[in-house]
Amino acid sequence: MTGKTHIMGGIAASLAFAQITNYEPVLLLGAGAVGAVIPDICHGGSKIGRAFPVVSKIINICFGHRTFTHSLIFLILAALLFNAFLPNEAISAGLLAGMASHLLLDMATKKGIKLFFPFKITVRLPLTTKTGSTVEYVVFAALSLLSVYFGMAAFGFYY
Repeated sequence: MTGKTHIMGGIAASLAFAQITNYEPVLLLGAGAVGAVIPDICHGGSKIGRAFPVVSKIINICFGHRTFTHSLIFLILAALLFNAFLPNEAISAGLLAGMASHLLLDMATKKGIKLFFPFKITVRLPLTTKTGSTVEYVVFAALSLLSVYFGMAAFGFYY
């Protein structure tokens, strides 16, 4: 999936999470958008990879693309680090919601992800698409609509 689809997925996931928590929706939303791009630090051409090229290169050399940073172990380590060092639980939760949405969206691509890294098992959803395809644009549109729907509820606009 492209960066914009991941960001929209992070926004939708964090606003959906806001429905079941008492966290501040604005913090969840912002952190969800940021968290949605974190797993692609392993790819130098990604939004975050271009922002942190040295870190991206090191991670890519050590692990490759869609392995460690697209795994459950990475999510668990990130949760431990966020909870230890971030002052606000809503920010931690939003970052993790965005990261989890990223993994789910990449499981919907033909390449899949190494969710159980270090094991070399590739995990894909039953229905997959190519990055940048028409189907991805439909997914982006659906995530946009979900974001509006969940956002209206999170910010007190009832439907």
